[in-house]
Amino acid sequence: MRKSHGGILRLQLGLAAAAALLAALAGPACAGEPLKIGFGMALTGGLAGTGKAALLATKMWAEDVNARGGVLGREVQLVYYDDQSNPSTVPGIYAKLLDVDKVDLVASGYATNMIAPAMPLVIERGLVFIGLFGLAINDQFRYERYFAIVPGGDNPRLTYSEGFFDVAMTMEPKPKTAAIVGADAEYAQIATAGARENAQKRGLKIVYDRKYPPASVDFAPIARAIQAADPDVVYIASYPPDTVGMVRAANEVALRPKMLGGGMIGLQYAAIKQQLGPLLNGITSFDVYVPEPTMRFAGIEAFLRKYQSRARAEGTDQLGFYTPPYAYARLQVLAQAIEATQSLDQKRLAQHLHEATFETLVGAVKFGPSGEQAVPRILFVQYQGIAGNDIEQFNQPGKQVIVSPPAFASGKFLYPYADLKR
Repeated sequence: MRKSHGGILRLQLGLAAAAALLAALAGPACAGEPLKIGFGMALTGGLAGTGKAALLATKMWAEDVNARGGVLGREVQLVYYDDQSNPSTVPGIYAKLLDVDKVDLVASGYATNMIAPAMPLVIERGLVFIGLFGLAINDQFRYERYFAIVPGGDNPRLTYSEGFFDVAMTMEPKPKTAAIVGADAEYAQIATAGARENAQKRGLKIVYDRKYPPASVDFAPIARAIQAADPDVVYIASYPPDTVGMVRAANEVALRPKMLGGGMIGLQYAAIKQQLGPLLNGITSFDVYVPEPTMRFAGIEAFLRKYQSRARAEGTDQLGFYTPPYAYARLQVLAQAIEATQSLDQKRLAQHLHEATFETLVGAVKFGPSGEQAVPRILFVQYQGIAGNDIEQFNQPGKQVIVSPPAFASGKFLYPYADLKR
């Protein structure tokens, strides 16, 4: 039996009303196809400790933004693969993300050694690329659509170690000699090149300057060679496994310069802090966030409480000070650019990223001409008064004292390193 036009209209209106009711009950809706964001991340290998933490923070951002209706009304979907902390896996991962998964946007994995191998493909496709803790990546590529989420300033090769040597020169009597050592890998060689220049600018004589194979496991011979050179200041650029090895070796051979630290990645990780415990005392190395009273950015304490609760359940870095706030912030920046331009056009996004200032968990972010953050804010933190291996002590102020830059300093630099180890 054929329905009347009036009956069909009433049926259509009823269906529309039911759909609207269901949508209202469901909460914020994300319309259209998902917005796919693809990236590689170190979930195994030497960088996994921080890669897993960065992934959890990235998932938290996606959950938060989807609860508010997504980006441009589209639900965010994360597509990611384990890069195994191995640079050789990175080009294949990004080719798959773009050619097979058909992601709308890409983001970097963690660290210089994982970002650099993705750059040629990213440049070839003309993509916006926000790097998570890459050191001076654009010194090599000079790509106008690359942006760095690490507060290294517009000349990061130098600013990355500048504060370390500025602090060194506050000692009395002033230091005269320095040792510089790093892995034979991209990050460490960029860091040690800047350290070498900063040391020489301050009149320090470099009495030891060596690199070691990235796969090294025995660091005692390196520590003994440094000890034989008897430097006042020791600058080390290392990734997590060798950071632990260098700290232990320095303790075993009783290496006693006036100051030791520099660019030691890994000291920022909860598991390594807990593992090394009192062996950290006196070390002065770079960082990006510690829970000192000078670092209270809007929203970061609430984020860390939520992160730490999740981290215990998911087996990631228990503290979350290092990459998690910045992993979250990098996607805050990207989403703000998309919403401001109402577009996924890579050229328009890059132009806006160069022009705007973005409000994030880690404070205001403004990019300079090279894509690095315009205002440097690399912290140098000295470990003081670490007792035992209780992880909770690192949630308290006064254990990871900021000694540089002056605007964020939270305590006094103590020296010599030898006395602090007793």
